[in-house]
Amino acid sequence: MGNRLSKIVTKTGDGGETGLGDGSRVSKSSERIHAIGDVDELNSWMGLLRAELSADDDLQPLLHQIQHDLFDLGGELSVPGFYALSEELLQDIEDNLEALNDSLPALKDFILPGGNRCAACAHMARTVCRRAERSLVEMARTETVSSLALRYLNRLSDLLFILARVLARRDNGQEVIWQSRHKRNDNNS
Repeated sequence: MGNRLSKIVTKTGDGGETGLGDGSRVSKSSERIHAIGDVDELNSWMGLLRAELSADDDLQPLLHQIQHDLFDLGGELSVPGFYALSEELLQDIEDNLEALNDSLPALKDFILPGGNRCAACAHMARTVCRRAERSLVEMARTETVSSLALRYLNRLSDLLFILARVLARRDNGQEVIWQSRHKRNDNNS
């Protein structure tokens, strides 16, 4: 890290612009800053999820690594033209997704976010991850975005869904199955 933050209050953003890692300045309402903010919010939700789990929980190393990967992604977004993610990170997400999903029964119904506090945090992280992915897609309309970053967020949201299922089922817990109050009338189909 080349520059250390020795002063947090700089007042340079008071006019509605912020500095990027390459020294350029952009509007705080730019698509890039929206994407950086969404990734930062996702990382915060991951931190909350980790805080809800015991320190020795088997999921802690995975979630810890994801937080570091998300920080790398934020760095990538803050320096146009810089790429921090690698195919290895994507493969790690896919391997964990597959291993965790193999422990679950087939999903036959839609599930609602919840089940317990940890599962609800994982669902919140999943929805913010989807928003971050949409922000990157929007940013890609006008700027270069790494396809790996888009794939990473897409797979991560899948992993967070599976994590929510795993966490909801812990300690004999249950997933919350969606039940519509509206009955489908087959005569009207």
